[in-house]
Order: sequence, then structure tokens, then C-alpha cells
Amino acid sequence: EVQLVESGGGLVQAGGSLRLSCAASGFTVDDYTIGWFRQAPGKDLEGVSCISGREATTYYADSVKGRFTISSDNAKNTVYLQMTSLKPEDTAVYYCAAGCTVVTGTYWGHGTQVTVSS
Repeated sequence: EVQLVESGGGLVQAGGSLRLSCAASGFTVDDYTIGWFRQAPGKDLEGVSCISGREATTYYADSVKGRFTISSDNAKNTVYLQMTSLKPEDTAVYYCAAGCTVVTGTYWGHGTQVTVSS
């Protein structure tokens, strides 16, 4: 069964850090582009970052550039999102999916909540 499972969310103070994990099963992350997305309360789902498979090319939304880092561990078949200098506006449910845009994303995970307190 093809599946992506997110973990690592939680409550953190502004300025703090969290690392999210997206564990894949049923396929190899190295063969896909894997993206992180988020949905804040009352807002649309938006792309945050993605990483291509073998080329390891990365993309970041302007709002997270310089603060978030996406990486892939092929041995663990997992994609990570290291988030630093967190802001209250980063509060959202974070999802991972295969793909780099909301429209093209597939195999969506169930999400992990990130809450940043001021």
C-alpha cells in the first residue's frame, strides 16, 4: 500500500524549531518529488517546500526561505522538514504528498499539527 505518514508536529514558542518527518511506504522517495504543504485555520492549503528525487533539487515558498530546510534520507525512505525561527503565522496542519503543488499532489498524508505561540 502506498502511504505517507507525517510526524513531529507540536507546540513551540516563537523563535523555536521543529523537525517534521514524512515516512513513505509502498514506494521509494528517491523516485518521486515529495512536497510539504500546510493549511492554516481559515486559509487555503499552500505549498511550503518540495524536493525532487534523484536530483535533490529543492523549492521553498518565499515565506519560509532561509528558515526551513527540506532533506531526504533514502535509507530511511523519509523526507524531513527542519523548521527554525518559527513564527505564529507558521501555525498550521502540515501535510506531505508526492508532488510539488497542491494540484498535482498525490498520496496525501493525514497531517501533523504545528502550533507556534507568541
